[in-house]
Amino acid sequence: MPEHVASYSQARAADDILTVLDHTGERQAHIVGLSMGGFATLHFGLRHPQRARSLCIGGCGYGAELDKCEAFRAEADAIASIIRTDGMPAFAERYAYGPTRVQYENKDPRGHAEFKRMLAEHSPVGSANTQQGVQKERPSLYTLVEEMRRLTVPTLIITGDEDWPCLLPGILMKQSIPSAALAVMPNAGHAINIEEPDEYNRIVGDFLAHVESGRWPSRDPRAISASITGMKDA
Repeated sequence: MPEHVASYSQARAADDILTVLDHTGERQAHIVGLSMGGFATLHFGLRHPQRARSLCIGGCGYGAELDKCEAFRAEADAIASIIRTDGMPAFAERYAYGPTRVQYENKDPRGHAEFKRMLAEHSPVGSANTQQGVQKERPSLYTLVEEMRRLTVPTLIITGDEDWPCLLPGILMKQSIPSAALAVMPNAGHAINIEEPDEYNRIVGDFLAHVESGRWPSRDPRAISASITGMKDA
């Protein structure tokens, strides 16, 4: 991997959160992230669980399914190539109409246009390096199951029901993290925090209130069984 790409990584994205906490002098914080931020939130919880008051993992799962890993890695390289060759505006013009972004356009054309405009203003160097150093190289969630099973930080997994790459990984995280709940927002794509901000903020706000009041549960071990009904041996 070229040196300029190697300085970008999933671990560094997670540790950047720790750097912010250390700089502000905060021992713990509620960590909330969406998309790449969702991955960073999960990895922060795995790497530094003692520093997380809670984890809100949104839109997390792209490229995680084992049968889609190589296709996703190839798309990350293709995106980086487009950015470096044609620039961010050309990339944004295509990316903004992906299969999990059109939901936002249909609901809020003006907001979607603003999202596309802001995306086109991102650093082409940083964006291309992020694709190849972070997105392409991050480990599949399916290889992190044992680590997730040890995670006890209160966790909310939240995704749109048309954010296709995140649905099965969301269920995997729910099944693996004993302190996790899964919220699926109806008729929603990837950008749930701006596509449906009222509903997103309500779900996240309720989660944070439960954590702060000490009412967030861990899963009852009896909820995990080889039996479908609990009557297998009856």
